[in-house]
Amino acid sequence: MAGAKTLVFGSKLKVLVAVVGLLVASVGGAWALGIIGVPVVGGVENRFTGVSDTQTAIQTDLVVSNPNPISLQLGGTSVEYDVAMNDVSIAHGKKEGLNIEQGNTTLHFETRMDNEKIPAWWVTHIQNNETTNVNINAQVHSSLLGRTFNVPQSQQIHTNLIGQLNSDETRPINANQAVISDPVLYINQTSATWGTVTDQQTPIDLQFVLYNPKATPYTITELGYTITMNNITVGEGVTDRSYVIPGGATETVATTANINNQLLDDWWASHLRNNQVTELRIDFYAKVQVGQSGPSFRLPLDDLTHTQTVETDIFGTKEQTDIDTNLNSSTSTDDEQTQTAETTTTEQSVETTKSTTETTTTETTTTATETTDDGGILNVPRSPLALVRR
Repeated sequence: MAGAKTLVFGSKLKVLVAVVGLLVASVGGAWALGIIGVPVVGGVENRFTGVSDTQTAIQTDLVVSNPNPISLQLGGTSVEYDVAMNDVSIAHGKKEGLNIEQGNTTLHFETRMDNEKIPAWWVTHIQNNETTNVNINAQVHSSLLGRTFNVPQSQQIHTNLIGQLNSDETRPINANQAVISDPVLYINQTSATWGTVTDQQTPIDLQFVLYNPKATPYTITELGYTITMNNITVGEGVTDRSYVIPGGATETVATTANINNQLLDDWWASHLRNNQVTELRIDFYAKVQVGQSGPSFRLPLDDLTHTQTVETDIFGTKEQTDIDTNLNSSTSTDDEQTQTAETTTTEQSVETTKSTTETTTTETTTTATETTDDGGILNVPRSPLALVRR
């Protein structure tokens, strides 16, 4: 009798396995024939919702479109997206065990980004000739179909932060001092290039061609600078050598102005609080001695002052978003934070033909794991990081 029960149980098990195998094969065949449509990422929308001195709160809405007349409840469906700027990983989000309903399902991710990620991106942006390659890859995996559907997107952003410092315009420099008549000097040419950027600092190599209209030589004993972004000082310093400009002659004066990259997370917070607008300013001054033993005076180089307004709409959603400028920073960030997602579903018309959206598919195996989110920082479809110079 025991043997008979075992035989019957084994037969039932074989039948069950055969049925499951037939079901999976049928689903796969239906997909191949275009009867079952491919679930795709229909769009990604990010917005800044808050900022503190250390963290940035980001809301990410990821739309998954299921063109089928039924939900994918048996498919072990998962959704994942990755964002990189110049190969610097900025965001990663993943949610497993989803039931994708018919039509469009919107997944809402709430994340925190550590502001210390901003200096790392800045370094690559300058090293890449002020160019950022934004790459975002969103994918939907269905174990029912046994495939992963990738939707890669990319965009290139270019800025020109110091281009206006290159000029051949001749400008007078006035001292407004009783000991000497104006103009004291003329600036005949200015030039600026990025130096070798490091993790710690971003150097701007500067050269000024100065003309001395007087008969008496001048000695520039010090040339100083201050760099501010939204009134936050991100760099200051002086030259380490002096220059003599003979009477009636020109001299090229060189200096390097350094941006302290470790202060850029402070600038980032001010940038968001100011509705993604930054006022960049570089001020210069010189200490000048008349002759070899004459008087010395501090000379403001106002005509060398560099100002530029930089405005961004990184996600293309700032006009529709109110940002909390005093974000509570007690929440953990990045890999310490467990991702949560809410879903909303809207109906759409369903076609039974195979989708023609350009996707790539790979055979994968999915295991259920707890995942975390690093914080969405870009939304390519909404023209991220569009820097505009006023």
